[in-house]
Amino acid sequence: MHFDDRLATVLRHRATGERAGKTQFRQLIDLLGERPQAGDPALKAAAYLRLIALAEMIPVDERARIVGENGWRFRNPELVKWFGEAHPKIAAAALYRAHLTGQEWESLIPRLPIRARGFLRHRRDLPDDAVRVLDRLGVQDRALPLPDMLELLDEVEPTEAIEADLPAVPPPLVLSAANDGDDTTTDVLSNGEPEEDAPAAPPVPTPAPTGGIRALVDRIEAYKRNRGNTGDEAPSLPLGEPEPAVQRKPVASFLFGTDAEGRIDWAEDEIAPMVVGTALTQRRGDGAGGDEFAAAFLNRRPVRSATLTLRGGDAIAGEWTVDAAPRFTRGEGRFYGYVGRFRRAVAASDDRRQDSADRLRQLLHELRTPVNAMQGNAEVIQQQVFGPTPHEYRALAASIAGDSARILAGFDELDRLARLETGTLDLEPGTADFAAIAHAQIDQLQSVLKPRVASFATQLEADAALLPITTGDAEMLAWRVLATIAGATGAGETIKLYLRTEDGQATLRAQLPATLASANDVFSHEARGGTGAVSAGIFGAGFSLRLARAEARAAGGELSRDDQWLILSLPLLTGEEALPSPVDTPGRAAG
Repeated sequence: MHFDDRLATVLRHRATGERAGKTQFRQLIDLLGERPQAGDPALKAAAYLRLIALAEMIPVDERARIVGENGWRFRNPELVKWFGEAHPKIAAAALYRAHLTGQEWESLIPRLPIRARGFLRHRRDLPDDAVRVLDRLGVQDRALPLPDMLELLDEVEPTEAIEADLPAVPPPLVLSAANDGDDTTTDVLSNGEPEEDAPAAPPVPTPAPTGGIRALVDRIEAYKRNRGNTGDEAPSLPLGEPEPAVQRKPVASFLFGTDAEGRIDWAEDEIAPMVVGTALTQRRGDGAGGDEFAAAFLNRRPVRSATLTLRGGDAIAGEWTVDAAPRFTRGEGRFYGYVGRFRRAVAASDDRRQDSADRLRQLLHELRTPVNAMQGNAEVIQQQVFGPTPHEYRALAASIAGDSARILAGFDELDRLARLETGTLDLEPGTADFAAIAHAQIDQLQSVLKPRVASFATQLEADAALLPITTGDAEMLAWRVLATIAGATGAGETIKLYLRTEDGQATLRAQLPATLASANDVFSHEARGGTGAVSAGIFGAGFSLRLARAEARAAGGELSRDDQWLILSLPLLTGEEALPSPVDTPGRAAG
C-alpha cells in the first residue's frame, strides 16, 4: 500500500445518528491508536476535532465503555495524552489500555494531569522507566494501608489507660535523705507511711520499658533526674547506640514542590528530609536569596533562573538556581503552590549562554527534519525516480532542493557557532600553511571582483605561516573573512590586504568595505550579501564574521576591528612542529 488513506476515508463520512457516531468513534481511535507515522498533520488534527464532535453525541459512560473494550492497544502517545485529559472514567479506561515504550512513558507522564498519573499507579505492567518517573513525581497509591491495631494501641493510648489494664505491682521503695547527726534512718514508702527500724536498702530498679512512646518518655525523665550528675556518657535518643554520621556528597539538582505559603512540602526522596519545611519567600534584602522568588510568588508568575541560598548540611548548603511554575486547581483555578527544580548555581553569564546554546541546538534539530524531507522529495521529483515529470516541475524541484541545501548549510553554521562559543567544540590539531591558503583564495576572489571593477591590493610579506590547526579548518576560517569582505565590496572599491608574521603570530589586516566600515558593530551587522558567486551566507556579514571570530579564538587567536581595519591574528607553530609537511600543503583553497 503506497498511500494510507484510511483516515481520510473515515472522515469523509458524517455520522448522522448515535449508532453511526459510535461506529465512527471506534474507527477513529483504532486508526489514531497506532504507532505515530508520517502523514498529513492537518488530517490528524481533523480526526481529533471529529472525536470532540462525536463526544457531544455519545454519553460519557458509553464512551468509557468503548475505550475500555478488550482488544484496544493504544500505542500513540498523542492519543493517550488526549484521553488522559478527558473525563476521569474515560482517562482511566484509556490509560489501562495504553501500551507505550519506556521512553514514551517517560516523556508523556509529566505532561499528564495529576489525576491521570494516579490511574497509572494501579498498573503493574509498566516499564521501569515509567515507574521511576512516577516515583520521582511523588505519585503513590491512593489507598492508605490499614494500620496494625496492636501497634496503634501501644502508640496512641494514654499512659493511665495502659497502667489501668496492667496487674497491680508493688510501688518501688524510695529513700529519703539521711538526717544529720542521727544514726537512725527513716524510710518513707511511696504511699507516705513511715516504717521504723527498716534496714537501709538500695533502690529497686524500675523495669526497662520495651518500646513505644512510654519508653521515650521514661528515658527523658531519667535524663532530667540525672542531668546534674557528671559522667562520661550521656543518654541519647532514640534508644540504642548512635549510628555513625553518613557523609553525603553535594547534590547537583532536585525537584521540589511548595504549598500556597511558599514552604517546600515535597521533594525527591533523598533530599526531602533536608529541605521540607524551608520557606522560599522570605525577603533577605542582601541578595542572599529569596527576594526574586518572593517577588514572583506574590504575582503568581513563573520563576526563571532565580538565585537562592539554602542553609543546612553540606549536601544542600550553598547557592542554587531555581526554575519553577505556579500550580492552580483545574476546576476552580485556585493557587496551591509552585513546582520546579533546584540546580547548583554556576557563573550567571556561562549558565545563560549554555542554556541559550542548548535551546538553539534543540531547535535546529527539530527544524532539520522537515527541511530534509523537503529536499528528499524535491530530489525524487527532479530525478524522475517514480516516472516521467514535466520539465517545469523538475525545474521547480531543483530550485527547492537548492534552497533546502542552503538552509541546511545555515543550520550547520548556527550549530557550529553555538558549540564554539560555549566551549563544547574544539578545533582539531594539525598543520596548515595559512600564507598559501590566503594566496590561493585571494586569486580566486580577484576574478570575482573584476566584473565590478573592484580588486584586492595585497601585500603578503609572509612566504609561509604554519598554524596548529588542520588545513580544512584554516581554509574555512580564511574563506569566511575574505569572502565576506569580497561580498560586501562595492563597485570600484579597492580593498587593501596585508599579511605578515612577527612575534610568533600570523596577522592578516584587511581594510573594511564602505558598507561594513559604516556599521557600529561589524560582528552584528545585519546587511545581507548578494546571491552571486560570493556572498556572506544566508545570515549576513555580521554572522559570518562572528563565526570566524569564534573559530579564531578556538585556534588561540583573535579577530577584532581597529577603526577601518579588520585584524585576524593566529598563533604560529614553533620548533620542530613548524617544519612543513607535504601532506598538509593545500592543493587548492576551499570556496
